[in-house]
Amino acid sequence: MHATIRAGTAGDLDAVLRLWRLAEVEPSHTDNLGSLQQLVAFDPGALLVAEAGDALVGSVIAGWDGWRGSIYRLAVAPDHRRRGLAGELVDAAAARLRAAGATRLQAIVVQNDDGAIGFWNASGWDRQGQRVRFVKG
Repeated sequence: MHATIRAGTAGDLDAVLRLWRLAEVEPSHTDNLGSLQQLVAFDPGALLVAEAGDALVGSVIAGWDGWRGSIYRLAVAPDHRRRGLAGELVDAAAARLRAAGATRLQAIVVQNDDGAIGFWNASGWDRQGQRVRFVKG
C-alpha cells in the first residue's frame, strides 16, 4: 500500500508515539505528548508523517534552526519497511529543510541501531567520523 507524506498535526501525536514504540526507536525523555505538542506549535512543518489508509506508518522530524537542518526520529512501522518509505521520508525532510534555507543537513542516528546505520550507509549520505556529539537533557 502506498503511503502519503504530510506535515504532522496535533491530532497525530498519540499515533506518532505509538509508532515510535512499535518501530522500537530508541526511547528518549522527549517521547511524550507535551514535547511533541511543543514541537508542532513551535515549527508546524517539522514533524512529517506517512499515512497508508487510515494508519500512521512513518515519521521523521526535520528541524531547522536557521543554521543547519537536522533530520532525526526517522521511524517506519515494521510491516511497511523495505518498501522505500524511509527514503521517501528523508527526501521529504530534506526538501522541507532546503526550502527553509538549509544548505547543510545532518542526520542524527543511534550508533548501535544496526538497521538505522545500514539504511544511512546505503542512503548516499556521508558518515562523519571526525565529530562527537555531546548532549545534555
